[in-house]
Amino acid sequence: MMKHLALALAALLGSACGSTYAARDPTTLVFPSVTGTSLAGQETRLPEDLDRKPTVLLVGYTQNAQFDLDRWLIGLHQTDTRIPVFEVPTIPGLLPGLFAGRIDDGMRSGIPEEDWVSVITVYDDAEFIARFTGNENGNNGRVLLLDADGRVVFFHDRGFSVSALARLRSAISQTASVAGTRDGPMSPL
Repeated sequence: MMKHLALALAALLGSACGSTYAARDPTTLVFPSVTGTSLAGQETRLPEDLDRKPTVLLVGYTQNAQFDLDRWLIGLHQTDTRIPVFEVPTIPGLLPGLFAGRIDDGMRSGIPEEDWVSVITVYDDAEFIARFTGNENGNNGRVLLLDADGRVVFFHDRGFSVSALARLRSAISQTASVAGTRDGPMSPL
């Protein structure tokens, strides 16, 4: 009986997780103003709370996207990327918002506490991001480099590759020099 109840709940959650939007490249557009909460409990408004600094956002729509986003994080760390990088789990739909505490607790259990501040989960405003980047092929993360004004200057959604990382690093160098910032340590807010 419990097994059937769990399967029914999973099916209900899956069907209520919002709409699917076609993939789109939002390069040159300003990232939508959304509110999320870090796993450390800090409410964050993106892109407003980024202190007008170039920032990398790693957006994931499914749990399976974590594999792709982890490769991006490792690549950025190994190339000594020195601008803020945030993971942004984006979970559209009414029911996921109702289970936000449980979902966040599950994420916390797999992420070291010192990294919780750099994981900003978006529930209520998730649909804005899903429409902005598209959420089809949800196992691929969305990699966005925002300039100091919150405008997307780099976007990639086809899975990690070394050549895409090189293009991102080049865009980071150009964006940081335009913003007059030095490529400082990779860090959250």
